[in-house]
Amino acid sequence: MLEIITSAAIPMRHGFFTRKGGASSGIFSGLNCGFGSSDQAEIVAINRARVAEAMGVGGAHLLSVHQVHSPDVVTVTGPMEDRPRADAMVTRLPGVALSVLTADCQPVLFADPEAGVIGAAHAGWRGAMEGVLEATIDAMTALGAHRERISAVIGPTISQAAYEVSEEFLQNFLSEDQGNARFFTNGQNGRYQFDLPAYGLHRLRAAGIGHAEWVQRCTYSDPERFFSYRRTTHAAEADYGRLIACIRL
Repeated sequence: MLEIITSAAIPMRHGFFTRKGGASSGIFSGLNCGFGSSDQAEIVAINRARVAEAMGVGGAHLLSVHQVHSPDVVTVTGPMEDRPRADAMVTRLPGVALSVLTADCQPVLFADPEAGVIGAAHAGWRGAMEGVLEATIDAMTALGAHRERISAVIGPTISQAAYEVSEEFLQNFLSEDQGNARFFTNGQNGRYQFDLPAYGLHRLRAAGIGHAEWVQRCTYSDPERFFSYRRTTHAAEADYGRLIACIRL
């Protein structure tokens, strides 16, 4: 059976899907929804069909983008023939599900229920720093959403305890804002631990939206439920699965 994490902050149909309930096997065991992986394409298609069914849409209406760690947002106004290069989508179109794929980065779902406007963003450290979260909010307001009514929920992502980074990584954030030091703690051997979800929440709240939260699930530390790029790297595995997060009106 599929396992879907939801939040009371978003009253429309949505979910952060775990790896449970999928058809993939081996290192992709479970619900791998990434065509960019080396998993069998027909198996990934089966997994995505299960997600579409759970979201109550046809397979062609489970929309996604070709993610490139950018601040770029696509406004969906009708059928999408392909996957544009971007890292977020917004819409007020009923009957379609917006989705993003992650394997440690932040999947973020947005909603203004009163305006009937939703969004989904893929926000790793680079995309978050370059403004993908704020760009998603701006695109939603262009469709009629009100900033103070928007709720945003960060799904399963890598936690600070599992996210070791270099001095160069730290300095990159400090050069943007010295206040970013609060998202780092000292690690071992001159390394640091970065709090990605806390940084995401900071960016969301600074953007002036009504509510922002994290579901408090770490992708790295729970291999039974979540895929993790970093865990795969540490284990010297050949590839990794992708988790999917979706929202629809």
